Amino acid sequence: MNRRMMLASTAAFAVLSACSKFKTYNGPEVTEIFVFKENRKMYLMHHQTALAEYDVELGFAPYGHKQQKGDGRTPEGTYRVNRRNPDSAYHLSVGIDYPNDTDRKIAKEAGVSAGGDIFIHGGPTEKRDKGKADWTAGCIAVTNKEIEDVYAMVRDGTPIHIIPAKQPPLANPRPGTPKSLDEVAPDILIAHGREPVMPMDPLLWQAQVPGDEVMVTSNAVSN
Repeated sequence: MNRRMMLASTAAFAVLSACSKFKTYNGPEVTEIFVFKENRKMYLMHHQTALAEYDVELGFAPYGHKQQKGDGRTPEGTYRVNRRNPDSAYHLSVGIDYPNDTDRKIAKEAGVSAGGDIFIHGGPTEKRDKGKADWTAGCIAVTNKEIEDVYAMVRDGTPIHIIPAKQPPLANPRPGTPKSLDEVAPDILIAHGREPVMPMDPLLWQAQVPGDEVMVTSNAVSN
């Protein structure tokens, strides 16, 4: 049986002033965020509908769950957005609640600091980081323009699911961390990782998936 998913970026934004980085958002609520390390993708979801899709950069050591301060890893598992920084060094930022109690317990048993200050934020400010892949200290980075949308759309308390990449032989995934989208939400993003083929229109394209048909619609309102 064919399954369908609508990727509807129907968000309506209003800029608070002509040159402001702050926007207001009156579209559907972002109920969850999914970050896929393997494909460097982030999706803002309204239940089973993807409102927005972004390419992301990760920590400079992108494989495996964050174990301690300074390891350059991006956490894996489920967290929540719990703060925001309008004066971020990276344009704007939205924080997640790493470390949680489990992270702190594991770090304490290992005799190390779990670290912290994990954010979704804008692009690099240092010349050495510009154009470089996976340049953060463990955060999730998008462009400055994109973080303006994320900052407006995502509310504190929103769950964020960070799905691991395929592990190299010596990496140790966090016990209990979902290995794929199928373990987390099997009915959404069924075409994840598939490139669009034969665009029919800038606002409508179809991805081919064996046994499934997925329609993706983009309807973003420009500023």
